[in-house]
Amino acid sequence: MSQKTFFITGANSGFGFAIAAAAIRNGHKVIGAIRSEQSRTTLAERLPAVRPILCDVTEFDRIADAVRQAEETHGPVDVLINNAGYGHEGILEESPLEEMRRQFDVNVFGAVAVAKAFLPRFRERRSGFIVNVTSMGGMITMPGIAYYCGSKFALQGISEVMRAEMAPFGVRVTALCPGSFRTDWAGRSMVRTERSIADYDALFDPIRQARQSKSGKQLGDPDKLADAVLGLIESDTPPQQLLLGSDALGLASDRIERLKQEIEAWKAVTVSTDG
Repeated sequence: MSQKTFFITGANSGFGFAIAAAAIRNGHKVIGAIRSEQSRTTLAERLPAVRPILCDVTEFDRIADAVRQAEETHGPVDVLINNAGYGHEGILEESPLEEMRRQFDVNVFGAVAVAKAFLPRFRERRSGFIVNVTSMGGMITMPGIAYYCGSKFALQGISEVMRAEMAPFGVRVTALCPGSFRTDWAGRSMVRTERSIADYDALFDPIRQARQSKSGKQLGDPDKLADAVLGLIESDTPPQQLLLGSDALGLASDRIERLKQEIEAWKAVTVSTDG
């Protein structure tokens, strides 16, 4: 495996940290984008070989300068891991729109802004790999995470278009769709809207309690995900999306089967609207 330079957003925790650590172990150079001086210090202590750079993905007007600085200092980037993001949990009716806006600012607009800073560089070099970390929540849904799923569905669709537009220039794009992994996603990193409407108690309270009780005990191993990502970027035929985790496989497969059944059941109505 030839040495590559990675640019990883959200590199100080979760998948970002696991991928950064694995890349360094395998002889790659890693630029770790973090959003605070405290995170920079923590990352440097935990992973001294990483090259940290301040880059808050919601400060859209500063991202291009951060990317330019990174390449001027550390050389051309080969792989962008668009990982920065967080989870929001809350019943749709109870959750303020401001929480949705923040969710989309980080998970969608932030990821797209970082990708757009690299697109001209990758296009001109006729090489590059973009891994947009979405989620199985970009392919399936469940009650209580409407804003999160909405943001990941959006990034999933954008990734597919980005892949098609960049393919003529030798730039590869894959959406990474993890299931439940042992990260802080459902713990410290998750924003939870306070409950306020009793009608939803029976539906949602057991879901929230189960998610909190399973946090840190999920089946998915972040280090194994990192190994899978390193294998992905070496592939000559990377997939449009890569599910990771048996839960992601099962839930996405079930949704596809239900969709096929629904399309078949309503096919006569579907074609009846043709002129």
